[in-house]
Amino acid sequence: MGQATRESLMDSVRAVVFKESESLEGSSCTKIEGYDFNSGVDYSRLLKSMVSTGFQASNLGDAIKVVNQMLDWRLSDEALTEDCSEEERDLAFRESVRCKVFLGFTSNLVSSGVRDTIRYLVEHHMVDVVVTTAGGIEEDLIKCLAPTYKGDFSLPGAALRSKGLNRIGNLLVPNDNYCKFEDWIIPIFDQMLEEQTLK
Repeated sequence: MGQATRESLMDSVRAVVFKESESLEGSSCTKIEGYDFNSGVDYSRLLKSMVSTGFQASNLGDAIKVVNQMLDWRLSDEALTEDCSEEERDLAFRESVRCKVFLGFTSNLVSSGVRDTIRYLVEHHMVDVVVTTAGGIEEDLIKCLAPTYKGDFSLPGAALRSKGLNRIGNLLVPNDNYCKFEDWIIPIFDQMLEEQTLK
């Protein structure tokens, strides 16, 4: 490589490495800083700080903000429109109308400890509508019959299978759990089929 080429290459590298930064101050970017535990533990402030913590904590913080917006929203927050009914014009009615909260989840969340959070939200009427898969219902019934265990994401499937274990992410589900479920549900299905066939 000639001297001129080397100098040109070094100039290109310097241009990238020593490129002056665009200022992020005053931009829409959130400054990253964590929760200050020296001020004591305030769970509300701790959860609010997730937005500025970075990585997945920021995604959790964004989700918390959306949930709080849903919980705080009232029809009275919206401007009246021409097509509002008489009832919708009544301030007391408008203040009583809240956001209808839909909670959607897949079966793997039921397999995990998130199932207990979902149960709490439903039990305490914190969601209005639940949307899940058939697998979500199946996993919920299985968890009623037998527990799931913590494993590791990197556990090899073939080795687990030889031990009668199934892996869902970093969760381990003994094959016996699925057998218990089948032992419980198949007689119900058989009874349903018999009733439908006879009618």
